[in-house]
Amino acid sequence: MIHARPFGKTADGRTVLAFTIRDGNNEAVILNMGGIIQSLRIADKNGRQVDVVLGYNDVAGYENNGGYLGALIGRVGNRIEKGHLNIDGEIYQLYCNDRGNHLHGGKSGFNKKIWDYVFDGPDGNILSLSTSSPDGEENYPGNLKVQVKYTFVGGVLKIEYAAVSDRKTAINMTNHAYFNLDGEGTGNVLDTFLTIDADRVTPTDETLIPHGDFKAVEGTPFDFRKPHRIGERINDTEDPDIRAGGGYDINYVCNKPCGEYGKIAEAESERSGIAMEVYTDLPAVQLYTGNGLHQKGKSGYYNKNYGFCMETQFIPNGVNCPAYDRLGSSVYDKNQIYHTTTAYKFIVR
Repeated sequence: MIHARPFGKTADGRTVLAFTIRDGNNEAVILNMGGIIQSLRIADKNGRQVDVVLGYNDVAGYENNGGYLGALIGRVGNRIEKGHLNIDGEIYQLYCNDRGNHLHGGKSGFNKKIWDYVFDGPDGNILSLSTSSPDGEENYPGNLKVQVKYTFVGGVLKIEYAAVSDRKTAINMTNHAYFNLDGEGTGNVLDTFLTIDADRVTPTDETLIPHGDFKAVEGTPFDFRKPHRIGERINDTEDPDIRAGGGYDINYVCNKPCGEYGKIAEAESERSGIAMEVYTDLPAVQLYTGNGLHQKGKSGYYNKNYGFCMETQFIPNGVNCPAYDRLGSSVYDKNQIYHTTTAYKFIVR
């Protein structure tokens, strides 16, 4: 069963609840504010619980700090160039909140909503959050209904997304958890081993917008087809994409096709023995290494590179780049069901 408790109140007086989902010696805490993964405790190789996600101990932390720590992102995750959402030749001007571009849903995205909830499943062990986004919110077309389900069984935290709109619109949701498999607040993630099953990334301009091009990872700092420590090549400023992002902040094109569910990445900590496998049916994943972190978190100060994100998604700016759109489109017709699943599987070695 899922345990619910008060977590606090927003600045405007709305109640935020925390839901604890237990899985043996592991447990996840999810907030109805932004669907935030507030903590994720995994028993390490010594049986000690390690909280492997960054976050805050109170509502004010999430309201007052940037970074989208642990939150659901929508309607559209990642960046849209100059906020120009192109649907059938009509341009919808979205709010620009990052270097002249639209980022993670705009001024008030899904991460700021208080979601409705029910406990689903035969044992009541599925947390189902739902919300709506009215036509014109952030200038997106269509009244959008959204449901996101969380389960945590057998070491697998699964996030299942579903949505439908009454007008043709763009949908590209993700989760923005920052992981540190050594334990949040313990230091940087530069020694973490990472593997990503992708031959290509989408290079960007200086504002981190990709324009329809692809870059082979062969011979670059972005080649994680075999395990490498995150910090091994993160300071290779000869690479323009490393320079633009101040580290890793780039989208990988998965080798598996869109719609096929499978493993796309793996990370492992030698210190804790905790490994995390990433599964999805989406065509891409954004690797972000917390290059802008500088805030007080749950158990200490979070500096640069204290966490890394693996944000599964459609390729960013695909609404303006046909080459990306062909690999999986984020534009959905009226009444067409958006449905996708991502999971993080934890193994101790």
